Amino acid sequence: MVCAATLLLSASLCVGEQSQLTQQSQSTQLGQAGAAQRQRVVQPSAAVQRALALEQQGKLPEALAAWQSVVKSEPRNGQAYAHLGLLEARQERYPEAIAAYRKARILDQEIPQLDLNLGLALFKSGKFDDAAKVFESELGKHPNPMEVQRLNILAGMSHFGAREYAAAIPYLKEATAADPKNLPLRLTLGHCYLWTRQLDATLAVYREILAIDPDSAEADMIAGEALDAKGDKSGAEAQFEAAEKANPKEPNVHFCVAYLRWAQKRFDEAVPEFKAELENDPNNYQAMTYLGDTYVRQNQLDLAKAVLEKAVQFEGDVALIHLDLGIVYMDAGDKDAAVRELGRTVALEPDNMNAHYRLAQIYQSMGNKDQAKVEFTKSRALKKKAEDDLFQKISSANARPGADKP
Repeated sequence: MVCAATLLLSASLCVGEQSQLTQQSQSTQLGQAGAAQRQRVVQPSAAVQRALALEQQGKLPEALAAWQSVVKSEPRNGQAYAHLGLLEARQERYPEAIAAYRKARILDQEIPQLDLNLGLALFKSGKFDDAAKVFESELGKHPNPMEVQRLNILAGMSHFGAREYAAAIPYLKEATAADPKNLPLRLTLGHCYLWTRQLDATLAVYREILAIDPDSAEADMIAGEALDAKGDKSGAEAQFEAAEKANPKEPNVHFCVAYLRWAQKRFDEAVPEFKAELENDPNNYQAMTYLGDTYVRQNQLDLAKAVLEKAVQFEGDVALIHLDLGIVYMDAGDKDAAVRELGRTVALEPDNMNAHYRLAQIYQSMGNKDQAKVEFTKSRALKKKAEDDLFQKISSANARPGADKP
């Protein structure tokens, strides 16, 4: 997700530049549209002329106040609301901008660029679902290829921001086809394929990226995640190591290498990678969590305690952190703290057999036989369920057509 957040931020910055250009264009058009172009009024009022002059001089606070006065005196003036929205957006007050743009739409649906600016304000305020709808509706209105390209990017990135990855794909495919050298777009498309489990398509995008930038650490990361999802652990590790070599500062690159090694119980090899990730990002709670867990598995409980107590400050709803802290406190003889942490673990993961079993042990040591019995019973039931599930999987794997027939 870190990589995706970085891509989305980059796209947002691009949108910001487009927004500025659009807003500049709209400002000129709005100033001209009232009398000269559309002839709806013979002469703008003195209040409108003053507001326009302040806006053209770049005196944004004064212009904003002037337009607010205009809409009070001329409540049916749609262009005044559009200007008001424009100035609110320029000062990054997007909820106010959205309200003004929507009022302008009600009063006058023919104001140039109004819907596009509304979509941009929605996007900037994080209302990605609503932004996507605006941009999609705009696509049918603009035959110009440059406008179509921009709207495809905006629609695709809006769906991406809303985590609607399947919906983003058609727009991003068109956008990348129109701009084949655009790496951020192609990387975003690759993530959409990855997170919709279209793994072959993900790897195809990876190969396309390599043709543009053979040293793309981000592409290696995407390929590594796709190979990991395919079950190719060695291939995934090789891709993550390639990303590490290409850019040791790439977000999450050391964590991905470390996690694969952790999952294969190669704990001694995982530790330096988790530490390297924390050097890049001292606040990466996932790296803290798994580094702490690794120390627990290595029985280095003092080191684990320091890391895990820091991790829980960043993210308090991770069962693994509480389980490991429970183990640490249990070993240190702090039974109350151990009960608290293990209780939090089973609240987050009711089927955590290890947590139930350790809780039972602590209750038993505290003389609380009834509670210990409850936890032992839950632990045994979960163990039996796990064994039954494993047996079922083995039986299904070994089944042969007609094998049970007489």
